[in-house]
Amino acid sequence: MKLNLTRPLVFFDLETTGTSVTHDRIVEISYIKIFPDGSEESETMRVNPGIPIPAASTAVHHITDEMVASEPTFDRIANKIEAVFDNSDIAGYNSNKFDVPLLIEEFGRVGKKFIISGRNFVDVQNIFHKMEQRTLVAAYRFYCGKELEEAHSANADTRATYEVLMAQLDRYPSLDNDIKKLADFSRSGRGLDLAARVVLDDNDVPVFNFGKHKGRPVKEVFKKERSFYSWIMQGDFPRNTKDVLSVLYFEVYPPKSK
Repeated sequence: MKLNLTRPLVFFDLETTGTSVTHDRIVEISYIKIFPDGSEESETMRVNPGIPIPAASTAVHHITDEMVASEPTFDRIANKIEAVFDNSDIAGYNSNKFDVPLLIEEFGRVGKKFIISGRNFVDVQNIFHKMEQRTLVAAYRFYCGKELEEAHSANADTRATYEVLMAQLDRYPSLDNDIKKLADFSRSGRGLDLAARVVLDDNDVPVFNFGKHKGRPVKEVFKKERSFYSWIMQGDFPRNTKDVLSVLYFEVYPPKSK
């Protein structure tokens, strides 16, 4: 099975200092860039996160402070990563909820905006969960008939994710070999942001998908409780979620022209 691509598709995986999208940092990034002609390029880069790596995280990915002490910080590789993802769609495992939002945060810290508009995001985990509902190790065993060696290393997980998607296309005739359709199918619900904190209801109205206002139209909430927007902007929410909510907020309260 060859992926039906109209432009490059970048599979990637991050190893990080922890699981907080807004506070944790990248310690390793690995990617495989698949081109429409079937050729590929790949690389794995260690990153100095600038903060200590907790022992609990090291226990998962086996990367220590000493191993990244002499590696470049993210600001030194940002331009390179930006070029890798340029004009490409994106694929990963749980990438819509974690890897992509965290990457957006890292770019934001160095004064760059990671463009997500116009891209397709294929989350292989969501496809897997909708079809079988298991973990990456089990997915690799189930679809590829092999054991995933070196699980939780960025390179092994990235390659496994690529192989799993290829096997999913072989196994399920109902899955279209089309990146946009795969992105739509792998999206978590009808989320407007990658973390699906804001979703479209059955009438295509943006509603909150968390907290005390879950299920209520975003604009309606902002009209009645304007301070809720301020609370979100000051809270521990992904930058992408804040951007989506800002667009909706300014549709209710247009900025005053100078």
